[in-house]
Amino acid sequence: MRFSVINLGCRSNYFDGEFIAQRLLQKGYVRTNGEADIYIINTCTVTSEADRSSRQQIYRVKRENPEAIVVATGCYAQTNPQALASLKEVDLVIGNSHKDMLVEILEEYLQSKGKAVFVENIFKQNSLKNFDLVVFFEKARPFLKVQEGCNNFCTFCVIPYARGKLRSVPVQKVIQQVKLLAEKGFKEVVLSGTQLTQYGWDLGTNLYELIKELLTVNGIEIFRLSSLYPSEIDPKLLDLILTEERIAPHFHLSLQSGSDRILDRMERGYTVEDYKRLVEKILKKRPLSAIGTDIIVGFPTESEEDFKETYRLVETLPFAYLHIFSYSDRPYTKASRMSPKVKQEVIKERVKLLKALDEKKRREFKKAMEGKTLRALIIEKGRALTENYIHLEDPNFEDVGNIRLVRI
Repeated sequence: MRFSVINLGCRSNYFDGEFIAQRLLQKGYVRTNGEADIYIINTCTVTSEADRSSRQQIYRVKRENPEAIVVATGCYAQTNPQALASLKEVDLVIGNSHKDMLVEILEEYLQSKGKAVFVENIFKQNSLKNFDLVVFFEKARPFLKVQEGCNNFCTFCVIPYARGKLRSVPVQKVIQQVKLLAEKGFKEVVLSGTQLTQYGWDLGTNLYELIKELLTVNGIEIFRLSSLYPSEIDPKLLDLILTEERIAPHFHLSLQSGSDRILDRMERGYTVEDYKRLVEKILKKRPLSAIGTDIIVGFPTESEEDFKETYRLVETLPFAYLHIFSYSDRPYTKASRMSPKVKQEVIKERVKLLKALDEKKRREFKKAMEGKTLRALIIEKGRALTENYIHLEDPNFEDVGNIRLVRI
């Protein structure tokens, strides 16, 4: 039978989707990007728009092949299984709690048919089970998932309820995988996870210790870190990432708001001044660094002055790019019970202003890099990615997978 895995949302879903695909291939199923007999929709639920996109994919594949079996899995399936089970287009709902058993559940369904839902309390899971080590390849860059879940409960965020509590991959397993990647000739590895800065807390270790071990592996020239939580970057970790040249000067630090009042209501655990000091320290030690961030617009009670504080802060700090999200109520979260809500038309206008600022920031960052010499990974013929996350195009980029010095 032909199957297709459709991943939505963050890279954790892409890791999980790749694991599912490999299991199905081992069982003799045939992977396709076209019409399939089985569609696995790996859903996202980080916003209400993500829910809508997940449903749209379900409707689309059922139109493509009305006889196909549609399996809804992922975060939306975990947090709101009944919403998906109520759709006539969906045959199976399998939450993150049962994702590691998806193939077995699917094969049982093929024998018995009959709609079914497989979801249990994700907080009961104390280990990553079969998902404890997953590599997802983005062209010439392997992404390595080293942890899952999050022990923070920011008031707007549904992810802990979708992914569960923190579970980390043991250090030696990570080292073994990175050594294999080095032996295969990869030059850059991206460390990723739901909340990377919490790596190892459940194992009696931490991200600093993991990186120190990884730096003993020969062959990998650049280690890139995914999103870092500002208040979880302790002095030892900060000193390491600012002095070690093999750590890419690219740091995604989620801000979410430039208003201390809103940050407090979000329960983020840092202030605007804390954030500014962190950015200043990074850029003082590694001035070529790209600093990216996330901003949530329209958090409940966000006033015009709160938004202006956010805008002014973003305008002041030398960000390389912004990821902008419209706030939407998520199940189980404290923020969903807060009021007053910000009107949708106000949110749309504020998003528009920040998107224009984002475009300006991206131009300014690239302009500031002109004349600089940077390391760049050739990710495919004609395209490269610099250590500080600038995408380049040049027909002379032919040695895919290698790192070159490039003058911008």
